[in-house]
Amino acid sequence: MRDLNIASVDLNLLPALEALLRRRHVTRAAEDIGLSQPAMSHVLARLRGVLGDDLLVRGPSGLALTSRAEEIAPRVAAVLNAARGIYRPPPFEVSKVRRALHVAASDLHSILFVPDLMDRIRREAPGIQLSIQNYTRDVFKRLEDGSIDLVFADAQTPLPPGAVSTIIGEDRYALVMREAHPAAKKKWKVAEYANWESVVVSIFGDGASDVDARLAKAGVARRIGLSTPHFMASLAAVSATDMIATTSHLFATRHAKSYRLIVKEPPFPEIRFTSTVIGSALRMNDPVIRWFCALVKEISEAVRRRELKSSAA
Repeated sequence: MRDLNIASVDLNLLPALEALLRRRHVTRAAEDIGLSQPAMSHVLARLRGVLGDDLLVRGPSGLALTSRAEEIAPRVAAVLNAARGIYRPPPFEVSKVRRALHVAASDLHSILFVPDLMDRIRREAPGIQLSIQNYTRDVFKRLEDGSIDLVFADAQTPLPPGAVSTIIGEDRYALVMREAHPAAKKKWKVAEYANWESVVVSIFGDGASDVDARLAKAGVARRIGLSTPHFMASLAAVSATDMIATTSHLFATRHAKSYRLIVKEPPFPEIRFTSTVIGSALRMNDPVIRWFCALVKEISEAVRRRELKSSAA
């Protein structure tokens, strides 16, 4: 006996067949799947021809199933349920997830966001282990091959092929110096930058920032006294010297009191920057990745509101 060529079968008839066998009533079956009664009668005629069986026959109390229909009814229902399962995403319960998430981030992200992130993860998804990893020059290659799941970045970071970004919040630059700095009480002008050495945070040690671009337009160049990949190190160095830093306002205000720092508005038009997390487009449909990105966005916005409220107090 030759196998049936499934391509020759009209699978669109299956929902109608299931409804007819379940309802044993042409009109009610038609209502279930959104057909008119005449259209369902036409479908029943086609099914009888395809299957070589009457399927429904008139009995004393209405239509009844033939023995062939009785036999295939549970199998038809099972086939349709299996098909629905293919198109219906499985239920996602983050509390039952058991896996590690590997995220490339700076110490700024680790300090600003990770404490609140871990509090939520421990309460909502205790089976998730979060691994914060250093940036490297091949960070996007690691993202592509799955060695890491996400990368904290800003919106100006060029996206490599096959990557997508999710916006998590905004920040702006702040000018930071120690409380006893000789210029702490001055009203700063752009030219003042030339008088003091700067501490800059450079993740890869490769090039100038948009701050330098603003200064260059004003004919001023920063004198770099220290370049470090660590935001906390930059604040520690500023707190102990007459060096200055132009850095994240959120981060600076968080540590101003403990490091006895003055946080001022930079003497140029406000520069805002947008924080993002970057992931592989191939894996962004992963429900755990989607859940984590949404959680990071929520935490980032809460941190920003909290810091703004604290700085205004």
